[in-house]
Amino acid sequence: METPYIRVQKRIVKENIQRMQDDANKQGIALRPHCKTHKTPEIAFWQLEAGAKGITVAKISEASVMIEAGITDIFIAYPIVTDDKIANVIALCKKATITLAVDSVFGAKKLAEAAKREGMVLNVRLEVDTGLNRAGARSEKVIEVAHSIHNDPHLYLDGIFTFKGAVVEEKSTLDTSAAGEDEVSRLQQYKARLTEEGIPVPVISAGSTPTARAVSKTRNVEEIRPGTYVYNDAMQYKLGVCELSQCAASVVVTIVGLHDDRLAVIDGGSKTFATDIQPDQNPLRLNGFGIVSGHPDAVFLRMNEEHGIVQLGENHRLNIGDKIEIIPNHICSTVNLHNHFYVEDELGETTKIRVAARGCLQ
Repeated sequence: METPYIRVQKRIVKENIQRMQDDANKQGIALRPHCKTHKTPEIAFWQLEAGAKGITVAKISEASVMIEAGITDIFIAYPIVTDDKIANVIALCKKATITLAVDSVFGAKKLAEAAKREGMVLNVRLEVDTGLNRAGARSEKVIEVAHSIHNDPHLYLDGIFTFKGAVVEEKSTLDTSAAGEDEVSRLQQYKARLTEEGIPVPVISAGSTPTARAVSKTRNVEEIRPGTYVYNDAMQYKLGVCELSQCAASVVVTIVGLHDDRLAVIDGGSKTFATDIQPDQNPLRLNGFGIVSGHPDAVFLRMNEEHGIVQLGENHRLNIGDKIEIIPNHICSTVNLHNHFYVEDELGETTKIRVAARGCLQ
């Protein structure tokens, strides 16, 4: 294959999938993995075959790709508030079992109006903020938004959900256990408040890859939605979530220049590697833009659009034309930069898979 390209090791992917599924099964919790990491029906089916209840996506267009492939139980974990997108998602709801996210009275009203016109009842979940300060109804608005859903005959509130990640007291942390426990505690507090208002909360859905195991161990949620675990990456390794041997995806690049014996120019830059997770930022303090496999002294220093610069170790023995593999800091955003990836089995045979939901931003 011509570089740069993403190499995925099938054995490790399957092991990662099974490990997370076993953890969920052990705690009696449903696993609904987020497909933002691989963005392909093929790997989504591996997850479903291992026992996943359904899948999670971020966007309507991603859901459409998965439905076309035959996947029929999907949670779209993103607020849908515009008329055109609501029309699109209503059409999908006629083809599959879809759960929608709501975090505002406005959003609930818009979905309810559309459902009434179609004579439908939409399954929705209330997103609540648990410290990330991103999407999610804030504490003072949760009851109002919940009532707007619960009191409308065209909406069914099936529960609450959140995305929190490795955050405690609104600050990033390396303590993923504390982050997971705090996540569940906040969700339970929201459930108690809603229950007092006479609003049932059948499902609590939580758990990113960093917090999934800690969340599961509490047995105080019904569902977890990790995504990155399927491949893992440098960020998850630094968080202590995985071993390097459990990183299934890497970017293969070629050294196209070598200067001063140790400064390698590679044929992958910011159009090949995600740059959203920067080096040397607290609390991760990542050393470069990825981990150079087999070369622990090498540092991926910087990149431009088409060039990457890697500082090699003193005794590297690499030359122009040699290939190296780099585990990116963030595999999810990296995958979305590529049209295809190559899955390698234990015999070394490769299968080219299209990133079918790449660029599905709507």
